[in-house]
Amino acid sequence: MEQTTSERILDVAQSLVVAGGYNGFSYADISDAIGIRKASIHHHFPTKAELVQVLVDRYTQHAEAGLTSLGQHVPGPAEQLQAYLNYWQTCILDASEPFCVCAMLACEMQMLPDTVASHVRRHFENLAAWLASVLKAGAEQKLFRLNGSPEEEAQILMACVHGAMLSARALGDPSLFAAIVGPQIARLKA
Repeated sequence: MEQTTSERILDVAQSLVVAGGYNGFSYADISDAIGIRKASIHHHFPTKAELVQVLVDRYTQHAEAGLTSLGQHVPGPAEQLQAYLNYWQTCILDASEPFCVCAMLACEMQMLPDTVASHVRRHFENLAAWLASVLKAGAEQKLFRLNGSPEEEAQILMACVHGAMLSARALGDPSLFAAIVGPQIARLKA
């Protein structure tokens, strides 16, 4: 199936956001990458804020679908959590998705338009809720030992995952992701 122009614009915008954040790209960069006029981009997305909001929504929908799929196809909470971490480890190692779009945007939260910031926040709220539900189920099954509430532990784990992405990027060493996240998972396991 052929991609629509809007999808191509979103794909390029996503790679540009991952590389340099909200303020790290312009419509000229997208125009150069896919060979269309800036006016055509404005036709699909009148403002940069609208473009990035749609991008965040698409990214969040894909993430939610992936997490739902884990719940349906991966048998237990420990395996679901490991599958989530394996996804990011693979993406970072093969550079297919070397950084979370919303984590990159969160670095610029104070500079983002309010509509974009609220959608980034929603992504983190959804991820935290999923992680909390997995950690709670794992604790109930005596698979995880939580030092705080599932919600607190979810925030710690989410910060660890995104911090590990940042360290791997900053130091140019994809293997750091597993080295940082691994001990956190070991701590959780009962």
